[in-house]
Amino acid sequence: MRPVLPAIALIALPVLAGSALAEDRWMSIPKPPPMPEASAEGMMPVNGIEMHYATFGSGPTVLLIHGGLGNADIWANQVIDLMQDHTVIVADSRGHGRSTRDEQPFGYDLMTEDYVGLLDGLGVDKVALVGWSDGGIIGIDMALHHPERLTHVFAHAANVTTDGVDPAVETDAVFGSYIEWMAGDYARLSPTPDEFEAFVNQIAGMWASQPAWSDAELGTITVPITIALGDHDEAITRAHTDHMAAVIPGSTEVILPGVSHFAMLQDPEGYTAAVRAAID
Repeated sequence: MRPVLPAIALIALPVLAGSALAEDRWMSIPKPPPMPEASAEGMMPVNGIEMHYATFGSGPTVLLIHGGLGNADIWANQVIDLMQDHTVIVADSRGHGRSTRDEQPFGYDLMTEDYVGLLDGLGVDKVALVGWSDGGIIGIDMALHHPERLTHVFAHAANVTTDGVDPAVETDAVFGSYIEWMAGDYARLSPTPDEFEAFVNQIAGMWASQPAWSDAELGTITVPITIALGDHDEAITRAHTDHMAAVIPGSTEVILPGVSHFAMLQDPEGYTAAVRAAID
């Protein structure tokens, strides 16, 4: 999720309401249920920050990474399902949710190292990684730099260059409602609750120029990757997604029907089924 400075302006956009939302599920963003009780929860010191994490269930390990401005609670539907037969790890990325941030410039390489540090701290060698938006980009970054830590990447609504972002997202009302929601979550969860605008401005420096991988770099990926996109995604273009699937060796493209950038909330059963089909 990479609208740059206009993201602050979007906070004031109204949340959509009315009959159109009932007809087209991609035109609204349902809230997730509460998270189930965690097996373990805490703050992990990594790369100069404190990273909030929680684990659930038992079995093969799945790491769920949320998108920009978000937090791990967005994954509640998927956690409830996957924890039945997997160990599920969720965390708040640096500066997001309950995690702290410092003065280091945001970058996908740094955020990837945060998650590698979290896995190290938890004593976890390998995971199937499910990433949404920025989380999907982190998954691709990890596939490039730490392939030994991954069994599979499910990269949903990710991009590999900044021109994969649809400029129309900056004035999209549904996306604006997401930013408004995340501003409220930030005030409720963050250890710096009054600094949402400063946080957005800091991370926008990353979104302005990253990611920026060449086709040649992407061609070195050896980890199995599923490239997923909702067929009504507001932020990432279909042409860019098609290109990613074409240049990443052995990747599989999945187009999720009747959903947008927020597919895990709009069609949780269908989304989780797509994840299971990819990683199991």
